[in-house]
Amino acid sequence: MTVRYLLDEHISPSYRTQILRCAPELIVWIIGDPNAPPKGTSDPEILCWCEEHEFILVTNNRRTMPGHLAEHLASGRHIPGIFLIGENMGMGAIIDELLLIAEASLDNEYRDQINFMPLL
Repeated sequence: MTVRYLLDEHISPSYRTQILRCAPELIVWIIGDPNAPPKGTSDPEILCWCEEHEFILVTNNRRTMPGHLAEHLASGRHIPGIFLIGENMGMGAIIDELLLIAEASLDNEYRDQINFMPLL
């Protein structure tokens, strides 16, 4: 499976630009893009969308996302994964890590998990 990322609406679109500059074959959408959830979509709805469309969510929402994921999983649902960006990570480090994840990940490696970046 090819890794597909959905960037939270609060993450700068420049992340997508830089990721695709290095790896144009990746699929990187942002909330608010055509065919992606619209801006203002609730976190539980975003998790359902990611499950249905097999996108890994990249977010900086450390406050509420863990609880929403717990509820999502408790209801018998699944998700390809969530990456929570570390507060002190620079843009270059985040992009490098997302590129490495996309290149080196096994299928379903991050299923039903929240991973805090940096992973290493």
